[in-house]
Amino acid sequence: MSDTSKLTVLGQTVRHPIDHVEVFPAPANVSSVKFATDELASMCPVTQQPDISHVVIEYVPNKFCIESKSLKLYLWSFRDRAVFAEALAAEIAGEVMLTAQPHRVRVELTQRPRGGIEVSAVAELLSDK
Repeated sequence: MSDTSKLTVLGQTVRHPIDHVEVFPAPANVSSVKFATDELASMCPVTQQPDISHVVIEYVPNKFCIESKSLKLYLWSFRDRAVFAEALAAEIAGEVMLTAQPHRVRVELTQRPRGGIEVSAVAELLSDK
C-alpha cells in the first residue's frame, strides 16, 4: 500500500480550485501515465472571452504519480485566468515537472476553434537528473 498521508483533497469535499497537484509514491513498473480532458477552461488575455481546450498530459513517472482529483482542481484554477494556449501548455508541464518530478512530461493542448482557428501547443520537459 502506498503512502497517502500527504494527500489533502482526495476523500474531502473541495469546492475551490487549488494551486498545485498532489502526488503519491509511484508504483513499480509503471512506464507511462496519461490524463486527458475536453474541459479545460481559460480566458483570452486580450478579449477576456472564454477558451475551451482539450489537454493531454503524459508523463514517465520517476518517484511520484499525480493524484487525479488534485489535477482536476488544479486545472480548474485556469477557469478565470487570462492566458494564451502556448503559455498554458508550458505552465501545466512545468507544474507536473516541479511537483511529480517525472523523467519526462509532455502536455498537448488544443484550443477549440474560435473565429475558425484551432490552436495546438505542445510543451515537453525532460528531467536533468
